[in-house]
Amino acid sequence: MQPITLPVAELKSALAGLGKVINAKATLPVLHHLKVERTADGWIALTGTDLDRFVTMRLEHPAAGPPATMLLPYDQLAQVVKNCGRGETIEVEASPEASIIRFPLGNEFGESKLTFVAPEEFPVTPRLQADAVPLPAAVRESILEAMDCDSIDSSRYVLNGTFIDTCNPKANYIVGTDGKHLYSANSFALPLKHSLILPNHKFLGWREFNADGEWQFKADDKHVQLSSRRWRFIAKQIEGNYPDWRVTIPNPNAAKTHITIAPAKLDTLIRLIQRMPCHDERLFCIGLEWRQGQFLLLGKDSHAEPWLRVPVPDVQATGPEITIFVNRKLLIKALHYGLNTISLMDQAAPLRFHSQGRQMIVMQLRAVEGSPQEAAKPAPAPVTLPPSRPVPPPTPPQPTTPMITTPNSEGPTANDSKSALEEAIDLTLQIRDKFTDGFNLLRDLSLKLKSIHREHKTSSKEFNSVRYTLRTLQGLKL
Repeated sequence: MQPITLPVAELKSALAGLGKVINAKATLPVLHHLKVERTADGWIALTGTDLDRFVTMRLEHPAAGPPATMLLPYDQLAQVVKNCGRGETIEVEASPEASIIRFPLGNEFGESKLTFVAPEEFPVTPRLQADAVPLPAAVRESILEAMDCDSIDSSRYVLNGTFIDTCNPKANYIVGTDGKHLYSANSFALPLKHSLILPNHKFLGWREFNADGEWQFKADDKHVQLSSRRWRFIAKQIEGNYPDWRVTIPNPNAAKTHITIAPAKLDTLIRLIQRMPCHDERLFCIGLEWRQGQFLLLGKDSHAEPWLRVPVPDVQATGPEITIFVNRKLLIKALHYGLNTISLMDQAAPLRFHSQGRQMIVMQLRAVEGSPQEAAKPAPAPVTLPPSRPVPPPTPPQPTTPMITTPNSEGPTANDSKSALEEAIDLTLQIRDKFTDGFNLLRDLSLKLKSIHREHKTSSKEFNSVRYTLRTLQGLKL
């Protein structure tokens, strides 16, 4: 076949994007390869896949030559391109005996011979027959924001995608949730017959794909396609029924307190939140308080310390005074999205961040001991009964031996303060806390194992790089 010429400058960008869909742990050897095609018009395209997703990148300029298709190992092609300058080019060709990569080596060309893999072994890229629909920038932004709120829990795979709800043809919704917070945006009208779940993938959030012009959208019964000027992403839709997300949205009319931050002040507020002390490294708790005409942030370094109150200027608020607690990471995310109005209902209902048809619902954190929420709770009123007859004076206590009761005893306890049922409830709470501590330890162990695995992968890649360089030098022909 006539060699295919590939410019290194474009290859570096192409390999960065294609690498996001290549699965290094795939058991099928063909999934570690890229398909390189030259069409009859001379356009050159590179495709990578993990069977469920296909990413294709078309080079900027056509090249002369007849149609041709070949497969190249991703890792070895990336290693060759890494050692080339951006202004250089490489040539690739294939024969039944071997695939060859030729690369600049001083004033000559070196070449690397690779095991030939037949192009027919590469999975067939789905072809969607639907018409492409341009996605406005607002829709694309909403899709990316919803994906950032999707779950990563594999046990709830249906939440690992972004839901495009078309129940109302004139006002579609884009929804993403992980069970702890929910994002939705409306006022879109996409020409879709049915609702669908768009799978979340890191390629869609890649900066270069988002900077490559307007997105085009296609969908059929099984697949969905998002494409830009040079890139194309095809994936299987997530099957299953998305939960009824509307039931989690609180009634906007039930909100009593509304806090509005000027859009120009959101970045300043985010930096202030990031500097607030945090005593809870698991839930990243921070307090929001509207009191005496001021909006305050609450934080502290440790559980034993009193709450530090920091006033936030340039905030407009209306409604009754309230103090709530929330995960600061979710608070920062909502502000990053430009959701500058916070609607609060009571100290048990979720928070609603919203702005111009977009909203995020965030669950509150429960009140902790010593918090303003606990302090604000009224003390229980003493219960008095009208005397029906004279009450005799109490008899002086007699020295007795301590009473020992069993959990099944119906009599009074030693201190006469808790019933057997209350003690049983306390025991269940203690058991729950023990389970929570155990889950936290398992999470820490998982994070440690992931860190060790990453270090092992890095060392393995460095070793493979050295080994590949040695093999290249051994097979070098001048």
